[in-house]
Amino acid sequence: MIRWLLWLMFGIALGGVVHLVTVLALPRFAEQSAYARLVPVSPVNAMVQLPGPAADSTLLPLMDPAFAESVCRYDLGEGPLKFVVPVTQAYTSLSFYTREGVAYYAINDRAAGRRIIELDLMTADQRADLPENDEMTAADRLIVESPGETGLVLVRALAPEPGFMPMVRETLAKARCEASPPAQDKNG
Repeated sequence: MIRWLLWLMFGIALGGVVHLVTVLALPRFAEQSAYARLVPVSPVNAMVQLPGPAADSTLLPLMDPAFAESVCRYDLGEGPLKFVVPVTQAYTSLSFYTREGVAYYAINDRAAGRRIIELDLMTADQRADLPENDEMTAADRLIVESPGETGLVLVRALAPEPGFMPMVRETLAKARCEASPPAQDKNG
């Protein structure tokens, strides 16, 4: 009886390990990741509005028809990027993802506390190269460090009712993802 119980426990543990390894490894082998799906429709370092979901097809899975979405497929190899996103009446958010789809930062209009969300995206090395500026505080300049040189930034804006969608899309069309101007050192 104890032998059967040990074999049963071993089988359950082995099944759990195989399941966990499969779930964690599967995203690395997916051929149709969000990044791969967006390559044909989004140029690098430019903000592009995504079409709304249709009944027969969507660009990304599980898109919500109440949200207008824009995406910036970024490459920080040439330098940092600056994001300027006007907020809408209802809700606006920015989500940052690695090329593999791992979310590493998110901010919404409530957390930003402003009518425009402005931030700089750069790698840790690029941030280390920034000159020290005693007059600029963390509240003056929001800097997001990317774990890699490439990835995605998804901007989502809520249209509380279908009639508001054109206004939300118009506001979202003003969002920008562009090369960040070089930092000026006050001593040089």
